[in-house]
Amino acid sequence: MTKGTSDRTWMVVFVACFLGLVVDGMDLIMLSITMPSLMEEFNIGKADAGLIATWSLVGMAVGGIGGGWLSDRFGRVRMATWMMVLFSIGTCLLGFAQTYEQFIVIRFISAIGIGAEYTIVTMLMAEYVPTKKRTTILGTLQAAYSLGYLVAALLAGAILPEYGWRPLYFIAVAPVLLAIYIRYKIPEPPGWKERAQAQKQKGNKKNEWAAIFKDSKTRKIFIFWGLTATFLQFAYYGIGTWLPTYIVSDLGFDFKKMTGYIVGTYAAAILGKIIAGWLADLYGRKTMFIVGGFSTAIVLPIVYLYNSPSNIILLLTILGFLYGIPYAVNATYMAESFPAHIRGTAVGGSYNVGRVGSAMAPFLIGVMAESYSIGFGLATLAIAYVVSALIPALFIREKMYDPFGKEENPATELKENVYTNQSI
Repeated sequence: MTKGTSDRTWMVVFVACFLGLVVDGMDLIMLSITMPSLMEEFNIGKADAGLIATWSLVGMAVGGIGGGWLSDRFGRVRMATWMMVLFSIGTCLLGFAQTYEQFIVIRFISAIGIGAEYTIVTMLMAEYVPTKKRTTILGTLQAAYSLGYLVAALLAGAILPEYGWRPLYFIAVAPVLLAIYIRYKIPEPPGWKERAQAQKQKGNKKNEWAAIFKDSKTRKIFIFWGLTATFLQFAYYGIGTWLPTYIVSDLGFDFKKMTGYIVGTYAAAILGKIIAGWLADLYGRKTMFIVGGFSTAIVLPIVYLYNSPSNIILLLTILGFLYGIPYAVNATYMAESFPAHIRGTAVGGSYNVGRVGSAMAPFLIGVMAESYSIGFGLATLAIAYVVSALIPALFIREKMYDPFGKEENPATELKENVYTNQSI
């Protein structure tokens, strides 16, 4: 494969993955934006509303764990396509839900696709992008999630006050067309194809889960990433779920002002993720992950304790810029922590085991809101951000493996399967 063709290939992959995460982010944040409307529609309190988000995170965890394993077995592109179809159709069906129980069941099923697609797409991109700019590109890719938040907020501002919450979910069927494009236009990564061909010739498939836990060093890294992901997502999704309702309920702004404020927050998050990815290529994945975690932990209590009508826009903008920084680095950092033959299973497993652990965050904040306030619950998430930064700071090296298959760090004792990156 020529250099020009290779560059063109990964750029096409990037555009497709970016659009995939935009609609993934749109689907995810629609729940947060419509939460006040759902509480009124189904006549539920904050704790019950939090349970919707909790079951959504559980579904995302199931999808991420299963999707990562399936992508190792059957292909990154193939499984990303089917999972995109699942969450698109599932989210569309939410618009037809008539009861609280129906909404939770449908949301759980659609969330399986959301979680799987996120895991597979970020890993797919990591296996295509040249090493020297990997975190810059993946940080920009993570900004797609925040762009999805932004688009959903703008659509909500235009649609929800006039037509209600249901049409927002009907729009989610559109990504099916993107899924068809990805299936037929994006090739599987060279490393995955070589490994699949080798296994086909041998006539057997190894158990990826057994491989993770058989090697003590891989097992330790898997556990550390699982713990990191638990605390990171506990904080991240706690903020994402309750921030719109916090602006309406605690701060007393109407819906139109709320959408305006979260648009600013999400726009800042896009910029923060892109800059963080660029800086991570210059100064290290671990450094930026730690900086993002600790700086967000400092800002969260400040937003709660010192907000006023005159400074709330500034505070929410700063929060938006900072709270997604670890996510800008997370995909690259994790992908480079595991060898290619188990990468999908290991990354999907550790990240989404963490999602299971974090699933109670929306519910617990809802409980705190009923006793204290949503703002108090959001402020306590600073603790989770601190812990999520400390674990990799102390226990997880960066660049242990190259996603193309070549060993990145000669000093590591772990051994990578031999794949070349001559096509890059």
